[in-house]
Amino acid sequence: MVLKKCGLFLVSCCLIVSPTIFAQEIQSATRFSDYLLTLKQEAITLGISESTIASAFPKIKRFRKAVVTNDDSLEGLTLETYLPNRVTETNVLTARALYKEHYEELNVLGKKYGVQPRFIVSMWGIESNFGAHLAHYPVLSVTASLAYNKTNEPYHKAEFFSALKILDNGQLEYSELLASGEGGLGLMQMSASHYLSATQDSNGDGSQNIWSDSFDAMALAAAYLQGAGWKSQETWGRQVLTPEGFDEALVGLSTQKTFSQWSELGITRFDGSQLPKRDDMQISLIMPDGITGRKYLVYDNFRALLTWKNSAYFAVSVAYLSERIKYPPIE
Repeated sequence: MVLKKCGLFLVSCCLIVSPTIFAQEIQSATRFSDYLLTLKQEAITLGISESTIASAFPKIKRFRKAVVTNDDSLEGLTLETYLPNRVTETNVLTARALYKEHYEELNVLGKKYGVQPRFIVSMWGIESNFGAHLAHYPVLSVTASLAYNKTNEPYHKAEFFSALKILDNGQLEYSELLASGEGGLGLMQMSASHYLSATQDSNGDGSQNIWSDSFDAMALAAAYLQGAGWKSQETWGRQVLTPEGFDEALVGLSTQKTFSQWSELGITRFDGSQLPKRDDMQISLIMPDGITGRKYLVYDNFRALLTWKNSAYFAVSVAYLSERIKYPPIE
């Protein structure tokens, strides 16, 4: 009898709680529907065709797994702990093996776009662990949900409309336009706007399959970096040492100086030797973890990486893996 009473009690509790939860869900769904209506009006203003809007919008659902993590802001995280976990020895061995396997096609891309192949392979590894970490969610649902969640709303709204333009251009079907929970597309986890700006038929097969065709994915990434100002005759930067009492007001991408000017301020290579004797580059000093952490002089190619993803941790990890691909030389 006691068990029956407990069962009845549990059922009655569910009956009491469930309507509240149900009402909250209905209210949330209504608010999201209202938000989609505002997106639809903006899409019309932007010139998206009626047929694309009529086809796509009924398929868009609230995606609760949509979330963006910013490695640069995670509490307690430093490059000293981040890099060994992000660029493991397994990652390095895989990157070097894939570099060797794709050597000929990578050289084709390198010559065509002026982007050193090791950086292309490194981005592939950092962004999706060479395809092992791909997710396949409808990008319109992901980006609309991120914008609705007020997670950098202007950015994610722009990505939402870029994805709509991809559909409107006939480049992909709705079912093909898939992303991670952060909105990254394909093997390189590129944004919809990057895909839109760099897309092309890289290997002549009539498609841009960045989800399973590594050559297509790497070609689009290289094309994007070329457009972002990548310089084939330069690398990304170097780790350096600063003198005691260094003026922290000089730290940041907004300050640019030549090697000679940084040398005069006491900056040296990480091994303590002098910086290169050349003054044809404008260089910035960054300290992602502050004055007590790692310090880097970074060049224009580092800035290009930041346009792909505005995270110093991301750019440093790509640079670090690229160095592990380069040294020791692959035979």
